[in-house]
Amino acid sequence: MAAGILVLANEHVNRRMAGPSIRCFELARVLSADGHRVTLASPFTSDLPPQPFALTQYDASSLPGLVAEHGVVILQGWVMERFPFLRDAQARLVVDLYDPFPLEVLILFDHEELEKRLETQRDSIRAVTDQVRDGDFFLCASEKQRDYWLGWLTAAGRVNPRTHERDPSLRSLIDVVPFGVPAEPPQAAGHGIRGAIEGIGDGDVVALWGGGIYNWFDPVTLIQGVALAAPQLPQLRLVFMSTGHPNPEIQRMWTQVEARRAADQLGLTGRHVFFNDTWVAYEDRTSWLLDADIGVSTHFDHVETRFSFRTRILDYLWAALPVICTAGDTLADDIERRGIGVTVAPESPEAVAAALLQLGGDPAHRRACAARATELAATLTWPQVAEPLRRYCADPRPAADREPGMRRMPVLFTPTPEDKPAAATTPPKPGLFFRCLRAVYQATPAPLRESRVLRRLRSRFAGARGD
Repeated sequence: MAAGILVLANEHVNRRMAGPSIRCFELARVLSADGHRVTLASPFTSDLPPQPFALTQYDASSLPGLVAEHGVVILQGWVMERFPFLRDAQARLVVDLYDPFPLEVLILFDHEELEKRLETQRDSIRAVTDQVRDGDFFLCASEKQRDYWLGWLTAAGRVNPRTHERDPSLRSLIDVVPFGVPAEPPQAAGHGIRGAIEGIGDGDVVALWGGGIYNWFDPVTLIQGVALAAPQLPQLRLVFMSTGHPNPEIQRMWTQVEARRAADQLGLTGRHVFFNDTWVAYEDRTSWLLDADIGVSTHFDHVETRFSFRTRILDYLWAALPVICTAGDTLADDIERRGIGVTVAPESPEAVAAALLQLGGDPAHRRACAARATELAATLTWPQVAEPLRRYCADPRPAADREPGMRRMPVLFTPTPEDKPAAATTPPKPGLFFRCLRAVYQATPAPLRESRVLRRLRSRFAGARGD
């Protein structure tokens, strides 16, 4: 097999890039430092300076050649959906599931017509199912996420006697690689906020929203909390570091519109709430982080929250910022347990205001939280969090149930058009049930097919009418 590691990004890998591309960039850096020949490829041209790894652009015509030149391919998101030939590639496929986007689309398209929401959800489920079926090794961002993805892997037939026999813990199939922080401490080249944004000076208390305003976030509750806290803390300033997205094809989020409307209606825009309309370059974010006193992140209470991993909070920890965030996700649990800041109930402006006053009015408390943030960040550097991936790439192997010449386990519950729910007045058709029985039987090694139970299964589906 050809040597080398190919990292496939979905989005722009530029000076201005969002979380998924940042993750690809940092993992490429780590693997390159381990001595691997690494290529980071994006569908778009890059404006980054030369890196320790190769940077290139790919499309449908160039990607097959790129894949053939590398022994390991790391992919995420919709890459396999767009390029299905990858499932038959000779390279080992590492599927990065750190972003559970089937849950994101539930709220991303929440304001669209129902049919579009159903179609988008079906597309996302199909995209994940393709990856889960064909990957050799899987990454996720937390233990909570790992439980979620183990359910997918089980339904896809990937948790089976072969993978279990190789490693009963299944860590050789799916392991945790969180988002990380740079190993080097942040260094500011200048000011991003104080003195750079009119109305914010050295004596102000700056709460920083460190990323885009996406539909699964709740900036309005935060802005309402600022309105409640500002009379008692007049030097309070809330700054949204970026309101759009570095990819111009990404739709404008309705939460961006609602955030600006709320700030305007409350008379806070330009006084206590400030919006930066451009996306801050990755290497420039430190000038913004180090100008802040508090890092903030608020979101709604929905299923995406439970399995999310708020990457912007990692930057807050790296920059030694105390954090105010909504309770309910993995990092919020760490912040609460370690005393790094304050977690608040969802959609509670009063709780947000109390947290802003608690941290904003007490510099000593902020310093204590900052010290604990630094301690946690020291355990989350990219070389540390990427250790499971580094081990795999040092000895890449096909998954136990994807050895050459081995028949792949069937996916028992792949959604297909004929499996759409029937009307409530129509009795369910038996086709899916019998297809599942047939799949179980066909996946059983021939010497075991003559057991009493499997003989009964065979007799059940032998005369069944297929759909």
